[in-house]
Amino acid sequence: MQEKKQTAMNRRNFLRAFGGASTTAAVAAVTLSPGEAQAYDPGEEETRARYRETEHVKAFYRVNGYETLKK
Repeated sequence: MQEKKQTAMNRRNFLRAFGGASTTAAVAAVTLSPGEAQAYDPGEEETRARYRETEHVKAFYRVNGYETLKK
């Protein structure tokens, strides 16, 4: 039997080439990434206490039966 030479890229060759390219890209991404990630510092303004027991909060507690928990 004679095998035909295929000049066009068939599906198997395409997937083989695509797999090799994606592996190379993944290795390059890991290699080129910076050394250590920097942590986010929110500052004092974002970490201060914001809860205030105002009148509407007290009303919510009273209506929903939370006043028994506060005793």
